[in-house]
Amino acid sequence: FLQADVQNQLSELEAKLRCKELSEERYLAKVKALLHQELSAENGDAAPPVRAPNGCSKNGAYGSDEDSERAGADGEEDSAMEMEEAASRGANEGVLVNAPSPLSLVQLEEPEMLTDERLSIFDANEDGFESYEDLPQHKVTSFSVYDKRGHLCPFDTGLIERNIELYFSGAVKPIYDDNPCLDGGVRAKKLGPINAWWITGFDGGEKALIGFTTAFADYILMEPSEEYAPIFALMQEKIYMSKIVVEFLQNNRDVSYEDLLNKIETTVPPAGLNFNRFTEDSLLRHAQFVVEQVESYDEAGDSDEPPVLITPCMRDLIKLAGVTLGKRRAVRRQAIRHPTKIDKDKGPTKATTTKLVYLIFDTFFSEQIEKDEREDDKENAMKRRESGFLRPQRSLSLLPGTSLCSCKACQNMVKFGGSGRSKQACLQRRCPNLAVREADEDEEVDDNIPEMPSPKKMLQGRKKKQNKSRISWVGEPIKSDGKKDYYQRVCIDSETLEVGDCVSVSPDDPTKPLYLARVTAMWEDSSGQMFHAHWFCPGSDTVLGATSDPLELFLVDECEDMQLSYIHGKVKVIYKAPSENWSMEGGLDMEIKMVEDDGRTYFYQMWYDQEYARFESPPKTQPTEDNKYKFCMSCTRLDEVRHKEIPKVAEPLEEGDGKMFYAMATKNGVQYRVGDGVYLLPDAFSFSMKPASPAKRPKKEAVDEELHPEHYRKYSEYIKGSNLDAPDPYRVGRIKEIFCNIRSNGKPNEADIKLRIYKFYRPENTHKSMKASYHADINLLYWSDEETTVDFRAVQGRCTVVYGEDLTESIQDYSAGGLDRFYFLEAYNAKTKSFEDPPNHARSSGTKGKGKGKGKGKSSVTCEQSEQEPAELKLPKLRTLDVFSGCGGLSEGFHQAGVSETLWAIEMWEPAAQAFRLNNPGTTVFTEDCNVLLKLVMSGEKTNSLGQKLPQKGDVEMLCGGPPCQGFSGMNRFNSRTYSKFKNSLVVSFLSYCDYYRPRFFLLENVRNFVSFKRSMVLKLTLRCLVRMGYQCTFGVLQAGQYGVAQTRRRAIVLAAAPGEKLPMFPEPLHVFAPRACQLSVVVDDKKFVSNITRTYSGPFRTITVRDTMSDLPEVRNGASALEISYNGEPQSWFQRQIRGSQYQPILRDHICKDMSALVAARMRHIPLAPGSDWRDLPNIEVRLSDGTTTRKLRYTHHEKKNGRSSSGALRGVCSCAEGKPCDPADRQFNTLIPWCLPHTGNRHNHWAGLYGRLEWDGFFSTTVTNPEPMGKQGRVLHPEQHRVVSVRECARSQGFPDTYRLFGNILDKHRQVGNAVPPPLAKAIGLEIKSCMLAKLREDTHFPSRWLLLLCVQ
Repeated sequence: FLQADVQNQLSELEAKLRCKELSEERYLAKVKALLHQELSAENGDAAPPVRAPNGCSKNGAYGSDEDSERAGADGEEDSAMEMEEAASRGANEGVLVNAPSPLSLVQLEEPEMLTDERLSIFDANEDGFESYEDLPQHKVTSFSVYDKRGHLCPFDTGLIERNIELYFSGAVKPIYDDNPCLDGGVRAKKLGPINAWWITGFDGGEKALIGFTTAFADYILMEPSEEYAPIFALMQEKIYMSKIVVEFLQNNRDVSYEDLLNKIETTVPPAGLNFNRFTEDSLLRHAQFVVEQVESYDEAGDSDEPPVLITPCMRDLIKLAGVTLGKRRAVRRQAIRHPTKIDKDKGPTKATTTKLVYLIFDTFFSEQIEKDEREDDKENAMKRRESGFLRPQRSLSLLPGTSLCSCKACQNMVKFGGSGRSKQACLQRRCPNLAVREADEDEEVDDNIPEMPSPKKMLQGRKKKQNKSRISWVGEPIKSDGKKDYYQRVCIDSETLEVGDCVSVSPDDPTKPLYLARVTAMWEDSSGQMFHAHWFCPGSDTVLGATSDPLELFLVDECEDMQLSYIHGKVKVIYKAPSENWSMEGGLDMEIKMVEDDGRTYFYQMWYDQEYARFESPPKTQPTEDNKYKFCMSCTRLDEVRHKEIPKVAEPLEEGDGKMFYAMATKNGVQYRVGDGVYLLPDAFSFSMKPASPAKRPKKEAVDEELHPEHYRKYSEYIKGSNLDAPDPYRVGRIKEIFCNIRSNGKPNEADIKLRIYKFYRPENTHKSMKASYHADINLLYWSDEETTVDFRAVQGRCTVVYGEDLTESIQDYSAGGLDRFYFLEAYNAKTKSFEDPPNHARSSGTKGKGKGKGKGKSSVTCEQSEQEPAELKLPKLRTLDVFSGCGGLSEGFHQAGVSETLWAIEMWEPAAQAFRLNNPGTTVFTEDCNVLLKLVMSGEKTNSLGQKLPQKGDVEMLCGGPPCQGFSGMNRFNSRTYSKFKNSLVVSFLSYCDYYRPRFFLLENVRNFVSFKRSMVLKLTLRCLVRMGYQCTFGVLQAGQYGVAQTRRRAIVLAAAPGEKLPMFPEPLHVFAPRACQLSVVVDDKKFVSNITRTYSGPFRTITVRDTMSDLPEVRNGASALEISYNGEPQSWFQRQIRGSQYQPILRDHICKDMSALVAARMRHIPLAPGSDWRDLPNIEVRLSDGTTTRKLRYTHHEKKNGRSSSGALRGVCSCAEGKPCDPADRQFNTLIPWCLPHTGNRHNHWAGLYGRLEWDGFFSTTVTNPEPMGKQGRVLHPEQHRVVSVRECARSQGFPDTYRLFGNILDKHRQVGNAVPPPLAKAIGLEIKSCMLAKLREDTHFPSRWLLLLCVQ
């Protein structure tokens, strides 16, 4: 097919090769060049632009469209418009490159240049002939890029993608030459046109490499020419930034936006770039480009790699910067290349699992995956039927800017009309908008799903036509009580049943499955032949749902009377009790089947509380001889509960004034005596002293909209982190009298019990108002002789109130000795607004009621303390293993509660492990993968590779930890790939630790969403594993702010207790907190679950505020770095006194804060000090920054469709999207005091309320994060008065860490340790509940008097 002269030239070259006139390498180069020249000549002089050829990944991602919106069809116009940008970068529009280059006067055209022997990489003896499909690769230095008229142009602005011909010149060098100087280069001109440009080098090297592809070769760019350098510099900044982002996220998929920001700000740009620091401003400026590169990287990766685009960090960047996804799909001319497979840092290894945990997960998932695939097919068939004709947009929910894929895999999908057999993912990956949206939805939790009523088994009293021939009594009645004749046996359909047997019961609806029940009594009366059914609950009706064993039943407190005709047949229900050697059976090869499935055999292990989702060991209530013919455990328990709840009076004293007086009343199992302290709801009584209402904020003053153009966005009165809505704590009273009114028949009305009480004032109830409470102890009260009468039903609980002078120990020791303890030293007189000595009758808590108190003496506490604690009852601490321990917040709280001793901790991250060691010198801390350690122990090893002793079976009494769940936080449906990820997750490893060690108590702590991930599947499988192991277990959500920290932090807690132990309740809140932050119910499968907590409207103590937390800390500046400074003052509040500790500590550690860039520092300086201030209060002005540069004013250039114009008629839009058009990259603005991206995307994101927000002195912290950033997820991180972000110590205090608690590493390591921790006060509250369960068991086991146990509980 070659022309004759070309054939002749080839023959001549071959002859020269044979005669050895030409080396093999020169021969190859010349042949290649000749062939290229000939082939391109056949297609015209210039090779037409082609789609990104070889070398690019086949669906490689393509170039920045950041500015391409402006490029028109006409090349010259494009060039001229782009030159404006070039000019702004320091290049001149008139620069032409037609003049002779300083390289040399001799410049070769591309084909001729490529034949130069200097560019060959093969020696004569090497066999290096490549296939014609591979283009040669070279480097080019001192390059310039220009259009066909010779005007210098940037190449990253969409011109190449729009088929505008760009060329370049420079010195071309062989691929192995790393020296950017001109020596050894072949001077060339008008190389091109450029068909594609690409980026490679995301492999940890110093620089990202940029390359061009022409029809003849690939070229990697080295140094630009002097005239092209200014244009190239800005491109390099964003390209290098893309490199940082991609490489960082490859190995750190779960990091936050704040972490990425820190990475960028701490990366030093490589030498040769004309800037010395990356900032948040530059990240947001290039966000569109960076996100496109991430999309490109995802597309070039393996199909089973999860996309980087949906990581939490990228989703936040996309929202904040208003990035348009999918833009680069329209163009296919620029790619990220993966030259080599990147070696990613390994996270934790494959999960080490016990056989039991493995089998549960494997059995469930293999069934679930099949079911999901069947459902998918059904769903998609339905969609096809609905639409009538193929409408891909509907199935894909494509968003603006995306295009439908035409790859074979997509065409084969059922939703696009294919067979669905290939089961392959889209070759071009999934729609990026959809992926990001799904990942976002996965993190959202809807707390407000309406509660579904628990379905009642049958309609009580429903009559069913009796078929007498089916049913006949066996034997005589065993008991008659007048109306009912009770029988022991009955024959139904030739099958004999007796009391105690289990049966299946036909439902009214024949499509429903049979119900199962135990027959607890049988009788005949006027209603016919009846039986009493104590229902079993199938596992699928519990919180376990579909994850439950289909043969496992649960005892419930639900029963009813039924007609015998409803009985379908006899079934066998076996109680599977834990074995004697249960605690040592962990990790053994156990059969997952508990009973054979013959259709009539079931088993149960647990009793289930349907309201609180608690699985507990079955109650041990036994029938007596008198009632065994009709004993129902459910009726007995329900009667006990009702009996306990009903208020009663006891110990009558005397009658007078139409009342009967008593010494005692009981309610909910609690005794109340005259002289006791009681809690009442805040509306139970008011005070004579009307305090100045702290409530409403001053009226808003008019704002200068020209100066503060974003202030209009603050129309909501609600301020994040405000305590304005926080309820008052309980009212506290002392019982003076307990009485009932005498009825007309002369008998007391004991159904209506009244209390006459003395009111106690809290400091804030006096005329001194809230200021007084700030300095006072949180449990300080003032006596008053004011009295009131309240309904006994209104009482919320009992507390202890003592006169401080009567104590035999210090007030501090008394207060720390137990919950619900108050003291007073003075009385308050509201009329005179004065404080006085309390009267004599106030000093002893046994105040005489109607002269009949017989002087109870001092407070009950001092009485108890006179008892000698029996030495043999010293409660031993639980030997604890803390997995994923972090710096030790959970263990610290447990130690404060006195419940445990952490002997072992596992923490892979070295700085956190070091911090744990510093605070727990006696603990063995393993800094290795928990899977490796478990594997060692399970294989019989006694030590690890470092010689550290490993805990053995029987050693661990408590297991606690918070396994990270990010590994599967982006999954929407379970399929074989996401399943393998889930079964290798750390949750599974943690459950295997529990199964192997079988501790007495188990605690799993996690983010609130843990209970909602994947339709609560993670939660269900966790509980399923624990139940199968034999553990009693429950789950709940707790708000840390209710346990004594000035921070909202909702956390999911799973608690478990071994057989024979008592399953702890969740601790009752100690402090009131903002109601919005206290929605703690959990919806699973449309059923709402709540925890056992009863204090939902109030609590014993007021809320802890930011002022309580940190007002005593000395002032520091932005970037403060002194690790130890002096306190410079005494603690101001009760919280500060607690957190500093009783030992004198002159040195304050870690009061250090991040050094923010000059622009961020200026913004912080301009945020007002008023509560609720944030970025919307920034003035639109020019400001001189500390680095000598000056900011620009933000320009408002478009009509804002949604928000209209300002009162003066000024525009409010900063981008064309405000008018409903697509975003125009030309509208972006940078280096402004008001960050351009916030008004740009504010309408979609609640106006970015809280970004650059100040904390409020009387409010609380948002959830303490691992890296405080003003534009991060929790942007409310500015000090209330100082122009800086919060310090490490302030964050540690917001978590409740004592000031003496040591942290380790650099400032960001310390922030991360604090942000990832469990607040110690929350852990302490849980620890005290575990302790009370241990004491209750001890009381049962040893029968010691309860007063001794009460003493133990508080020690």
